[in-house]
Amino acid sequence: MEKFNRIEKYTTHWHDQFNKEPYFQTRYQWSDYDPAYRYAWDQRQSNPNSQFSDMENSLESGWEKVKGKSKLAWQDAKQAVRSGWHSIEHVLPGDADRDGR
Repeated sequence: MEKFNRIEKYTTHWHDQFNKEPYFQTRYQWSDYDPAYRYAWDQRQSNPNSQFSDMENSLESGWEKVKGKSKLAWQDAKQAVRSGWHSIEHVLPGDADRDGR
């Protein structure tokens, strides 16, 4: 239940925020960005001690498999994935990224 509440809070944050981000493009909708944020969440949970920069190549190669119906190519999705990755501690209280801060 705890994990569900955390992903729900994270998803709600991005649903409310995605169209205010500098990388947002009006030709895309929430349904295009949502898989990128969920991908960031899943990969961040699976790799809690990794930095985005260390995972970028792996994330890029996995995007086509997880994007579903999203119209985002990796170049468009990358910024949303990066933002989602880096936002986990800001969106969720406590030491969500386990960096001691």
